Amino acid sequence: MGKSEPLLPGERPLWTAKTPEKKPSTQPKMFSWLKGDSSKKKNLEVLDTVSDQLKKIYKQKLLPLEEFYRFHEFHSPALDDPDFDAKPMILLVGQYSTGKTTFIRYLLEQDFPGIRIGPEPTTDRFMAVMGADEEGTIPGNALVVDNKKQFRALSGFGNAFLNRFQCSTLNNDVLKSITIVDTPGILSGEKQRIDRGYDFTGVLEWFAERVDRIILLFDAHKLDISDEFKRCIEALAGNEDKIRIVLNKADMVDHQQLMRVYGALMWSLGKVFRTPEVSRVYIGSFWDQPLHYDINRRLFEDEQHDLFRDLQSLPRNAALRKLNDLIKRARLAKVHAFIIAELKKQMPSMMGKDKKKKELIANLDKIYLQLQREHNISPGDFPDVNKMREHLQNQNFEKFNLIKPKLLETVDLMLQSDITRIMTQIPKEEAQQAAQSEQEGNNKGPVVRGGAFDQTADEQTPFGFGKGEGFDKGADEAEWVVARDRYKADEQFESLNPIDGKISGRAAKEHMVKSKLPNSMLGKIWKLADCDKDGMLDADEFALANYLINLKLEGHEMPNELPKHLIPPSKRDGGGMYPELE
Repeated sequence: MGKSEPLLPGERPLWTAKTPEKKPSTQPKMFSWLKGDSSKKKNLEVLDTVSDQLKKIYKQKLLPLEEFYRFHEFHSPALDDPDFDAKPMILLVGQYSTGKTTFIRYLLEQDFPGIRIGPEPTTDRFMAVMGADEEGTIPGNALVVDNKKQFRALSGFGNAFLNRFQCSTLNNDVLKSITIVDTPGILSGEKQRIDRGYDFTGVLEWFAERVDRIILLFDAHKLDISDEFKRCIEALAGNEDKIRIVLNKADMVDHQQLMRVYGALMWSLGKVFRTPEVSRVYIGSFWDQPLHYDINRRLFEDEQHDLFRDLQSLPRNAALRKLNDLIKRARLAKVHAFIIAELKKQMPSMMGKDKKKKELIANLDKIYLQLQREHNISPGDFPDVNKMREHLQNQNFEKFNLIKPKLLETVDLMLQSDITRIMTQIPKEEAQQAAQSEQEGNNKGPVVRGGAFDQTADEQTPFGFGKGEGFDKGADEAEWVVARDRYKADEQFESLNPIDGKISGRAAKEHMVKSKLPNSMLGKIWKLADCDKDGMLDADEFALANYLINLKLEGHEMPNELPKHLIPPSKRDGGGMYPELE
């Protein structure tokens, strides 16, 4: 019991507070915060951001397990500090001429260094578009040695890839919050037989593990999914929650053709994404040229608004995404450890090693089933069996290690305690960021701004999303917008036999339920229309109630408070009534 446990081959010594080499007299000074001084410990935890804590638990608790069982040789390279500190990234994937580069230019509203746009395959490289004070380009070989950027692990794909990789930097408001990665157009037909010289799907898989959003772009005139495109989509497996599908160039077809194109795309996606759920497809035309078919303008605006709202939320959800990816990595690393240890366990000690190795690789699927039963592991946690077989071909099973329970227990404790603690800190950090944004005069918190994002939400022009429509209609006019067509409401009001110029709630209810809206929605409309809160409606309030009902029937969402321009002029004097839903 007094002897320390010998280290296994390749094991890193784990730090403990009671290291024999340390003198007892120095321990209380160096590590007092681990013992009695709990207030100091709390202060240290408060100062650490979520990213800092994720770095610590990865290096101290998960990385030793990965190195001991050669995880990086089979799956993903080790994570560096920039992987935790980097801005959210968006990866664009699609066949050539689907508008990937044009999409980036549309978001930024300006060209970036190295941009080339054309109907032929123009983008022949991976291009990371990042924010910087000065405009310029950084070649791939220089980019992967920069320890401040998150691309160092890409050096493993060799010079053939690095010669096709570059970073474009420019000063743009959008890039202050996110990084956008453009990819070479995926080939089809005879062109896909040409070898690129590097592991294209492997690079996509590396990016997919680290980005926050993956946007698959399709051309309305090119819905076929080539073999290479199918392999690329399969390489994104396990990251379905990050994928967003965009049907671009939808203005090139009329509404009848668009309906057929959408159906054909859904059919094609159903053959590739083998899930029971239907994929969400955003339909639009992401460029600054005139629309060929203007009939679908409103549809494109609504779809763009939904997509932009999703992309704008990336900075706010970045910490949660990193936490989620670390959990997925830890689960995979545990399963990988069980696989490697089982292969080592079944290897003979003397004769027939090569024959046994081939047998184990061939029966890897049976080993998976065995480990599922022994350790109660979900089948979805195991790596792809065919990819695992490929990696095992060139491995020396003699260098594998048996199970070391301490490493697995450390990772289990990390998932049970450390991850839970960090999850409770994320809302606090988000609240601090929101408060800081409010002090800076921004009430929307940490979201993507600039470029096309600002144009969509622009309140100074009548072309922002929803401007002059629905509840915003009439906001910039002196006349009360409800009064334009209120003659019908006045006729209905008189037919309800008002007393002293007002109708009771019972009479109003009998009229309002004819709209067939649910009582919960009619109740909200009543609260907004009954401006003086007397439980009855006068002619102005009745006209307002009818106006709100019609807006809801047209598909507009009911606001929580009545916009100022909708308050009846008779209610704006003497205190300025401003109804608000509770």
